[in-house]
Amino acid sequence: MSTTDVQSSGASGIASVGNSDMKVEVIVIPVADVDRAKEFYRSLGWRLDVTPPSVVQFTPPGSDCSIQFGTNLTSAAPGSAKGYLVVADIVAARDALVSAGVEVDEIYHPGKDGPVSGLDPERRSYFSRASFSDSDGNSWVLQEITTRLPGRIDAAASSFGSASDLAGALRRAEAAHGEHEKRTGEADPNWPDWYAAYMAAEQAGTELPT
Repeated sequence: MSTTDVQSSGASGIASVGNSDMKVEVIVIPVADVDRAKEFYRSLGWRLDVTPPSVVQFTPPGSDCSIQFGTNLTSAAPGSAKGYLVVADIVAARDALVSAGVEVDEIYHPGKDGPVSGLDPERRSYFSRASFSDSDGNSWVLQEITTRLPGRIDAAASSFGSASDLAGALRRAEAAHGEHEKRTGEADPNWPDWYAAYMAAEQAGTELPT
């Protein structure tokens, strides 16, 4: 087989794999005390899923990916895992965790010289964050995202993980549509279509309607 044939075969293999859906289903996290970890994640309001014996699985609200822990599921040291939890409103999400008895760090955003206390001044997606740890020290970072970077979401497919995420998107569309009507100087009878276009574009990270 020639070098060209090998290169062609390799490229073809990559292309075929890229055409196959591979959805992240479960992430295994290391814990020292399964029962203690179970109570912690139950206190967050995460869904406890049906699993085989010796495996505990929880799914965060609105998430397509779950976490698992149990006896002998991983050789990683308890507390060594780190994950990100995407939220549409970091203030509301942090308040809910604190109300559930979880110790959550103050909200911060990246600055040129390191983390800066408080929300991102422009409330940009990906910038506002807050952190907390589970009962074993595994860390979770709340990250506020309302508009995805281009290419992160299929522009032809929009979905919302929860009623609160949908409500937040509707409120942002309402505010933007108000500015749209101010610019045009007239009421827009087709506002449902405008809302839909705005919400889909915001989620996909494509150009927003004006």
